[in-house]
Amino acid sequence: MSAIALVTGANRGIGKEVCRQLAGRGLLVLLTARDLAKAQAACQEIASDNVIAKELDVTDGSSMQALRDEIEAQYERLDVLVNNAAIHYDHWQTALGADFNIVSAAIDTNLYGPWRMIKTFAPLLKKSDSPRIVNVSSGSGSLSTMGAGPPAYNVSKTALNALTRMLAAEMAADGVLVNAICPGWVATEMGGEGGRPIPDGAAGIVWAATLPDDGPTGGFFRDQQPLEW
Repeated sequence: MSAIALVTGANRGIGKEVCRQLAGRGLLVLLTARDLAKAQAACQEIASDNVIAKELDVTDGSSMQALRDEIEAQYERLDVLVNNAAIHYDHWQTALGADFNIVSAAIDTNLYGPWRMIKTFAPLLKKSDSPRIVNVSSGSGSLSTMGAGPPAYNVSKTALNALTRMLAAEMAADGVLVNAICPGWVATEMGGEGGRPIPDGAAGIVWAATLPDDGPTGGFFRDQQPLEW
C-alpha cells in the first residue's frame, strides 16, 4: 500500500500544492478542510486519483477523532501528518494593542490545532514504518530575528516551534521525524502579492514529509536549510 499522508487546511494555497506534490510522488493523500465541499473542489482541481477529500476542523476534537477512526478502520495507519492549517496573519495589530480574541483564535488553530492533531493521530503514526510529522511554521516565529510584527501569528508560530522540539525528542524512540518548516513568503491569500510561487514554498514541506529514515528531526528549515530558532 502507498504511504498515506494527511494535510490540514489543504483546500487552497500551500496546503493544496503540498497535496498535489505528494500525490505526484505516489502517496495517497487525504486533503482536509473544515468545509467538505471546498476540499472536494480542491481535489477536482488537482485531478489525481491519489487525492481524497476529507472534512476536518483542527479546533474540534470530535472532528479529529472521527477522521482518525475512519483512517484506522480503512488503512490501519498514517505515515505522514502535515499540520498546515493556520489563521490570522494579524499585521494590523501591535502587541500592546492586541485584541485577545484574535490572539486566542490564532493560538487555537496555529498551536493547539497541530498539538491536538499529533496527540490524536500518534497511535496511527506509530504503526507506520517511516512516520513523519511536518509543522508548517514561519520565519516570523524565529526569536533570533523577531521584532515588532503580527503578534498573534508570531507568538503562535514561536510556540509551534517549541512544540516541534519537544515532540521530536519524545517521539524519537518510535522513529517519528518531527520538523518545523518555513515555506518563506509565498503569494497566497494569507501571504499576499509579491511572494514566491506557491510550488516553491510547498517543496520544502514535501521534502520534510518524505525524509529518509536517517533524516533530521527536531529541526527548523526553509528550502532544506536550517534556520535559527
